[in-house]
Amino acid sequence: MPLNARARAAYRADELKDHTLLDERERQRLLDANLPAPNEIPSVARSSPVHQRSRLGVRRFIRNQIHVLVFAILHGVFSLYIRVRQLVNVLSYRISSVLYYHHATPEYIRKDVMGLSRRPKHLSAILKAEENQRAKADLERLIDETAELATWCACAEIPMLSIYEKTGILKKHMPRVYDAVMHKFTFYFAGQHPSLSVTSPHKDEYSPPAFQNGNVGHLKLHLISAQDGRESIVDLTRTLAEMSQKGKLSPRDISIELVDTELSEGIMPEPDLLILFSPYPELSSYPPWQIRLTEIFCLQDNESFGYQVFLKALQKYAKAQMRRGR
Repeated sequence: MPLNARARAAYRADELKDHTLLDERERQRLLDANLPAPNEIPSVARSSPVHQRSRLGVRRFIRNQIHVLVFAILHGVFSLYIRVRQLVNVLSYRISSVLYYHHATPEYIRKDVMGLSRRPKHLSAILKAEENQRAKADLERLIDETAELATWCACAEIPMLSIYEKTGILKKHMPRVYDAVMHKFTFYFAGQHPSLSVTSPHKDEYSPPAFQNGNVGHLKLHLISAQDGRESIVDLTRTLAEMSQKGKLSPRDISIELVDTELSEGIMPEPDLLILFSPYPELSSYPPWQIRLTEIFCLQDNESFGYQVFLKALQKYAKAQMRRGR
């Protein structure tokens, strides 16, 4: 029941006088006479607050349990799919490694790549140090994998191989890397084998002349690390800015071609193919400028270094369409 005009006027006048015209009893009587009874309010008459909260709590509990059940079902189905996929892929990789094993014979490797429409002129690979292994044993593993991969490239007549290892430990042992690769060459080729040169950014080329043999090809092995990536771009930017401030270089002469030339000469030219021996693509701070147009290969669910990964990467590269950003 709405307030009548007389009661409303009395209440407004009392409000304007800061509630000094009417006492508390008169104000309460005025409100009681004009407000509806509690049982006339629809929400109150329909249900009590305690009963309403109880019903809402039960609904919320049931809804949460349904969400948990749906999540558990989806998680179980997806986990089962991942496990089955990993099992199938691992078995297929093991079978491939047996069927296409090279037997340390260059002729087998040449036969595997002979039918490919094209091969990379510069192949790159990422090798990772294992944190849970002893430093000496892990270094031996990295050197052995580098030597093995270099020998496969020599057999496939790929003239340049760059190995990226994030910490730079391989760059500190260039003579040992050279000796390991030459030992693999001797083991694979028996007689005449390709010559080898080991290089690294900002370091002298390591290639003892006593072992040079140019009759059956040459392999250039380039070792890089994380410090040759973004830091090199920052250093080049700083150098170009200083030269421009000193008037040695005009800002209009700074172009993408100039940056590309400097980084290619300072670090390495862009590889045609990058191989990752990991189950998922992880570049580990690989120099970003050098892989703008590089074909990147990663074998799903693969956990090991092996010849089948190398061969599958070459096969995929031969079938890839090079659109060059178009």
